[in-house]
Amino acid sequence: MKAIRSRSNPTVKGLIKLAGSSRERKKKGSTLLEGERLVRAYAQSGGRAEAILASESALADPAVRELVEHFPAGARLALSDGVFGEISQLASAAGVAAVIRTPDPGPLPRPASGCLLLENIQDPGNLGSILRTAVAAGARQVFLSGTSVFAWSPKVVRAGMGAHFFLSIHEGVDLEQVGRSFGGAVIATAPRAAKSLYDMDLKGDVAWLFGNEGAGLSSKARSVATAEVRIPMPGQAESLNVAAAAAICLFEQIRQRT
Repeated sequence: MKAIRSRSNPTVKGLIKLAGSSRERKKKGSTLLEGERLVRAYAQSGGRAEAILASESALADPAVRELVEHFPAGARLALSDGVFGEISQLASAAGVAAVIRTPDPGPLPRPASGCLLLENIQDPGNLGSILRTAVAAGARQVFLSGTSVFAWSPKVVRAGMGAHFFLSIHEGVDLEQVGRSFGGAVIATAPRAAKSLYDMDLKGDVAWLFGNEGAGLSSKARSVATAEVRIPMPGQAESLNVAAAAAICLFEQIRQRT
């Protein structure tokens, strides 16, 4: 395992730039996974890292050493705690990280039932939570507009807790095109929609359409919806967080189908 203890090392400089710059991640087609749980989930999904990084103190843990040794010897880097801390984007460095290629989902597929169409989602935590919920609900596809946050940014990946590795994620998509090519119902949520979510028949083929945290869906995106529903809220809140709304909709669909 290659040992690095200097911040001026070219490899370390590149890792710091990759960790801190969205532009660099998009340019390189790579991203950084931080934390034992996330790196382990990636390894269990069959992923192969470009580099696996561990701090010297983390390597003293047999579980971390076993995880690092799962990856090819040429990819392993042992970093001093100080150098690892320079790379880490966490308040408290996790001690283990992996550099991975951002997966290429391939040509845009025909949308399948249960897919999510997301327009202009801006908060990394919201997107990560939506992806995590999608996996839990058995969804397989997520389509993101070009104005949404980068799905493979470290903050989104951390919030997704490994969900990325089990989804087909398509970014920079024309949601109107995808929605119109779907053969079933395209359902959007709207606070003042006439029909309640719980009165909607969700047993057939459904695609879900969710919009920006503050502005909601654009008129162009709403034109794709074949139905709009509201989530009943007897309390004083005007609206729900988009990640919470997605969870309620997906699991109401599961409830109806089971």
